[in-house]
Amino acid sequence: MDKTFKDISVTTQGYVASVEIHRPPHNFFDVSLIRQLADAFNTLDKDPNCRSIVLVSEGKSFCAGANFNASDDEDVSDSTEFTESGFQNRTGSLYEEGVRLFSTRKPIIAGIQGAAIGGGLGLSLVADFRVACPEARFAANFVKLGIHPGFGLTVTLPRLIGQQKANEMFLTGRRIKGEEALEIGLVDYLVSMDSLRQRATDLATEIAENAPLAILSTRATTRKGLPDAVERATAHELKEQQWLRTTRDAEEGIRAVAERRVGHFVGE
Repeated sequence: MDKTFKDISVTTQGYVASVEIHRPPHNFFDVSLIRQLADAFNTLDKDPNCRSIVLVSEGKSFCAGANFNASDDEDVSDSTEFTESGFQNRTGSLYEEGVRLFSTRKPIIAGIQGAAIGGGLGLSLVADFRVACPEARFAANFVKLGIHPGFGLTVTLPRLIGQQKANEMFLTGRRIKGEEALEIGLVDYLVSMDSLRQRATDLATEIAENAPLAILSTRATTRKGLPDAVERATAHELKEQQWLRTTRDAEEGIRAVAERRVGHFVGE
């Protein structure tokens, strides 16, 4: 790939392309990062020498969400998805770029270490398969912040683990450890941290060994309608997030999560 990016790198080995996020240690995202990923995936879609994509991150976490103000040294096992100024940067353009990710035609395998929280969980669900380690942590912690789920999760999470399990994650906001994530189908393989990238690459290679046109055709059938569904979902999610963000409960939720305590919500 000729194009270079600020926060990601793209390397190739055979028919497998590896896209790595470089915002360690927690790889918090903003519109710029999601756009870079979408641009890279779009370019790889047009490359006949790429048949599958591995998505990984440098650092402690896969992606701890859209926390624009968090310290690099902060423990994000219960990450805030939006800080005060961070939420103001969370615009519709972010979700437009997210829809572009879901429109990628090539199979994607995500290697997930550490936290995949809030929008970071949403990013992990762009992939067709997820390889994780026991240290991985997953959470749709939006209700703890007093806001609505986003990044298309209201479509993608039920599609993957079923509506009831998704409801449990949405309405409790609790963390899911690697072992439970494997049990409920949130991840496909659980391996040691040291083996994570190799296992993701091995799966991508196994896919890439097959007939490329058949891969694209089959994947298009199994994911038919997904980008459109995500686009509709994110439009609704954004509207709900915008009005909920003006509530006292959202202000309290953001403070409570940042201070690592239970929120004192009043329904206002």
